[in-house]
Amino acid sequence: MTSKFQQLQTKAAQIAQFATKNGGSHCKELMEKNKSKFQQSQTKAAEIAESVTKNGGSYYKELMEKNKLYIQEPPSIETCQLLSNQLFYTRLASIPGRYGAFWKELDSLKQFLKTKEAWNLENASMASLIGVECFAWFCGGEIIGRGFTITGYYV
Repeated sequence: MTSKFQQLQTKAAQIAQFATKNGGSHCKELMEKNKSKFQQSQTKAAEIAESVTKNGGSYYKELMEKNKLYIQEPPSIETCQLLSNQLFYTRLASIPGRYGAFWKELDSLKQFLKTKEAWNLENASMASLIGVECFAWFCGGEIIGRGFTITGYYV
């Protein structure tokens, strides 16, 4: 339902852009053709909004009841700060274990690279595939960091 609504919104925006750019009777015809679809999508959106307002409170209560084990009383700023400090220092205390696990993994990788029998076509292709995937994620992050432009950063 959401995707159809988004498609209709996109189409309406395209029509509006075309109308402002070109004007004329052609745009009026397009607007009249899609008017009923747009009105239907508005009606569906209103029905969904009404359903959410009716059932939203009961859903919230049900969710809180299911997860009351995780709720800290009293719900105050001090409690949140205490939980934040607990999370921070728990993660800080886990660094030595993670540091040791990192070196253990690195040693096993070194041992793997030293053995010639382990390097067959399947392992080499898997390693190259993982490398390409890492590079693709890096490029995606760079594009997102630039504000979804491929050419460069905004200055």
